[in-house]
Amino acid sequence: MSNESTRRDFLKVSGLSAAALASPLSVLPKAYGSVAPGEISVWITDDVQRCARGPAVSWKPAPATSARGTVVLDPDKKFQPILGFGAAFTDAACYTLNRLDPSARERLFHQLFHPSEMDFSVCRTCIGSSDYSTKVYSYDEGQPDPDLKRFSIEHDRAYILPMLREARKANPDLFLFSSPWSPPGWMKPNGSMLGGNMERKYMPSYANYFVKFLQGYEAEGLPVQAITIQNEVDTDQDGRMPACSWPQEYEADFVRGQLGPAFERAGVKTKIWIIDHNYNLWGRAMGELETPDVRKYTNAIAWHGYVGQVEWINRVQSAYPDVEMYWTEGGPDYTWPDYMNGWARWSSTFTGILRNWCRSITAWNFALDEVGKPNVGPFNCGGLVTVHSQTKEITYCGQFWAFAHYSRFIKRGAHRLDSQSAATDVLHVAFENPDGQRIVVLTNPGPTQTCALKLGDRTASIALGHNSVTTLEWS
Repeated sequence: MSNESTRRDFLKVSGLSAAALASPLSVLPKAYGSVAPGEISVWITDDVQRCARGPAVSWKPAPATSARGTVVLDPDKKFQPILGFGAAFTDAACYTLNRLDPSARERLFHQLFHPSEMDFSVCRTCIGSSDYSTKVYSYDEGQPDPDLKRFSIEHDRAYILPMLREARKANPDLFLFSSPWSPPGWMKPNGSMLGGNMERKYMPSYANYFVKFLQGYEAEGLPVQAITIQNEVDTDQDGRMPACSWPQEYEADFVRGQLGPAFERAGVKTKIWIIDHNYNLWGRAMGELETPDVRKYTNAIAWHGYVGQVEWINRVQSAYPDVEMYWTEGGPDYTWPDYMNGWARWSSTFTGILRNWCRSITAWNFALDEVGKPNVGPFNCGGLVTVHSQTKEITYCGQFWAFAHYSRFIKRGAHRLDSQSAATDVLHVAFENPDGQRIVVLTNPGPTQTCALKLGDRTASIALGHNSVTTLEWS
C-alpha cells in the first residue's frame, strides 16, 4: 500500500452513506429471458441501478460514414489474454470476513467467487504482515535465525488459511499470488519490519523463507501460483508500516542469484513477478529485465497505479513484447465523497489498465469495517465490501460495482480486441471470450449521451446514462 497522499492523488473515489446502498447479499441479478441471435445483451450501473439488465439492442446496417464518437471494433486484431480479476486477502480482510456468521459468509463467498456470480479469480495474499493487519508479524520473529529454525505459518491458521480454503471451494480456479511487505526485522539493518532496507547478507536466508512459505501453503492445500519480491520496492514508507526498500540491483541480484536458483533446487514452480510498484518505475523494470540471467527466472511485471501514467507500461511492453503485465493493487479511501458511487471512475481506471497490456486486475482489501479497520496505521483505506463491525451489515462500494462489469463477463483466456474512437468522453474496451462471446465495456463519467458501436457493416446505438458503466454481450 502506498501512503495516503499518493492514494488521494491516484483516484478520488469515496462514499455516499453506506446505508443508501445497503443491499442483501444476493445483489447481482441473474440472467433472464432470451436474446435473439446476434442481439446485444446490455447490463447497466448508474445512479439508480447496479449491474442490472437493460433492454436488448439490435444490430442495424451501418451508414456509409460513421459519427465521430463511434466505437469501431476490429476482432481480427487481438491483444493480451486475460487471467482474471480479484482483490487481496490481507490479514485484516480475512479477520473481517471470519467474523461473519458462517451462513452469511457462505452466501457472500458464493457471490464473490462463484463463476456464475462475480467470478473473482486472481487474488493476493500477504507473506507476513502488511499495513492492513491486526498486528505486525513475520514468519520468523526474534533474533537472527539464518537457518530459519523458527519459521512457521502458524499465525495464518487462525483465519487466513480458512478464508482462502472457503474462497477456493467457491471457485476452484482461484489463482493466488503472494507479496511480502517486509522480510523479518532481523534481515534489515534497522532490526524492524517497519521501513528500512534489505540486507544483502541475508538474501540466501530470505530465498529459503519464500520456499518455506510456498511449501507451507502447499501442505495446507493452498498452492500459490506467483509471488512478488516486495510490495512497493521503491519506498520504506517513512517507517510507519511494514515496508522495505529494495534498490534495483538488489532485486535483480536476488532473483537471478538467490530466489530463482532456490526455486530450482526445491522444485518450486511458482512464478516470480518483479517491481510490484508504480508506473513511474518503468525504467527500473527495463533495467532489471536487461540484467543478465534475470529473465531466466521471471517474465512478468506487477504494477500499481498510484504514481505515473498507465500508458508508461507500453514503454516496457514495446521493448519486451513477451513480458507479462499484471495490475496488483489499488483501492479506495472510505472517507472520499464517492466511495460508494465511484463506479465510473474505477471503470475508467480499469479500462486504461486493460488497454495497456495488463492481464489481471487485483484490488486492495476484500473487506474492512465501516472505518477501514483493522490496520496498523491509522490509515483510511476502504474495503471492496464493508462489513459493519457491530451489525455485520454488508455494503458494496463503487469499485465493487465497476468490477461487476468486468469480472462477471470477461472470462479467463479471453483476449482483448482492438477498439477505436475519435471521441474521448466515452471510454471503451473490448474482449472475445474463449467460447466466442464478445464483450464491450463502455464507461461514461459525464452526462447522458448515445454511443454508436460499429462492427464490420453493422452498427448499434447504445444509450449511456450519467456516471454509468455499461457492459454489452453478444455471440
